[in-house]
Amino acid sequence: MLPDLLATRDRLRHGATTVPAELGRCIEAAQAPANAHSFVRAMFDSARTTAVQPGLVDLPLGGLAVSVKDLFNIAGQATPAGSTALADAPPAAEDCPAVARLRAAGAILIGRTNMVEFAFSGVGVNPHFGTPAAWDARFGALPGAPHSPRVPGGSSSGAGVSVATGAAFIGLGSDTGGSIRIPAALNGIVGFKNTARLVPTTGAIPLSTTLDTACAMTRSVRDAIVVHEVLAARRVTRSPAPLSQYRLAVPSAVFLDGMDATVARAFERTLATLRQAGAAIDTIDLPAVREQPAYGFAAPESYAWHRDLLQRAGDRYDPRVRTRIEKGATLMAWEYIDLLQARQNWIARMLDQMSGYDALLSPTVPIVSPPIADVAPGAERDAEFFRVNNLLLRNTSVVNLLDGCALSLPCHVQGELPVGLMVWHGALRDDTVLNVSLQIEQILQKQ
Repeated sequence: MLPDLLATRDRLRHGATTVPAELGRCIEAAQAPANAHSFVRAMFDSARTTAVQPGLVDLPLGGLAVSVKDLFNIAGQATPAGSTALADAPPAAEDCPAVARLRAAGAILIGRTNMVEFAFSGVGVNPHFGTPAAWDARFGALPGAPHSPRVPGGSSSGAGVSVATGAAFIGLGSDTGGSIRIPAALNGIVGFKNTARLVPTTGAIPLSTTLDTACAMTRSVRDAIVVHEVLAARRVTRSPAPLSQYRLAVPSAVFLDGMDATVARAFERTLATLRQAGAAIDTIDLPAVREQPAYGFAAPESYAWHRDLLQRAGDRYDPRVRTRIEKGATLMAWEYIDLLQARQNWIARMLDQMSGYDALLSPTVPIVSPPIADVAPGAERDAEFFRVNNLLLRNTSVVNLLDGCALSLPCHVQGELPVGLMVWHGALRDDTVLNVSLQIEQILQKQ
């Protein structure tokens, strides 16, 4: 397993390594074949210059490498968001708040990472810049790779692979329907989606202004806590309580449907391990999950942003992305207002049915990563692409609609394709979700 940020920061502070040496290892990983298509813009030279600045090791992020999803503004650079439609976009005047906070905490930006065009998919495929291949953070190349590379998950595809391969300690990304947790699950790393309001999304190209969340992938849960504290400019309340002191629940409705054999085996084994360690885990129905509003926010809200660009450069869009954005033009104003109210009513029903539980446990996604070849760009593969996309987003998107928070952590063992366990709850339950996840990670690492 790769050393996490906190372990490496401790080695830096004790003089066992140096910032330039650690950066060199990350750059070497970023240039390796495992990261083909992970980066759309390298920042190696500026990173090397930053690495020799004094005092970095004393900062929270210790002068360690961070990758940035291509939809966040970085001063002096254009923000293409994984598209060629913005090829002539002017450079950003300043860092967005998320990037600025990472820099101020000592992060060294190593490059901009590839993504699904305009973040509109959970699969990770990009027809313009190629598709990064998933990589198992625990055991390296996935079974069949490189001959049968598997999808990395999206939309923060390159960010996930950059962390899993050792090119970055943190992958800054966004999560609108699962775009942090899906690549975390398929690459065997940790992804934390905080309550959306806690981190500014200013300076990031939007998909859904209602659901967008700025957050990150890391190599461990304890790293996720530190990074969240930086991005949200707040302290997480830590708890030493063992897992046995939390009330946990597994919702059976929807979340467990259609699990493939690998995910089902890993999920059931994980529950058994946690129960053996003293966890109290109930199974509940949670019927409100079946009552989600029929229409989503991404199409109408993205169309509001894209409508002028579509007129100027619509032929440059990925057809799969353009089709879904243009559906947003058909929603009437009264239907959108009804959708806002329906969401609030649904959240109230969900929270009522979840009351009494500190966190809920689900598979992050119900399937393992499929081969890229099955869903690569091409009309003949559209049906399979959309089938896979719907499955990958199904569980995670519930949390976004709930305005909640969730963390995905690996729960597979050697010889299995990566599987993620999702720990989640409603809005502003972030600290409890993080503390529960930390306890679970410590138990699972003993397997």
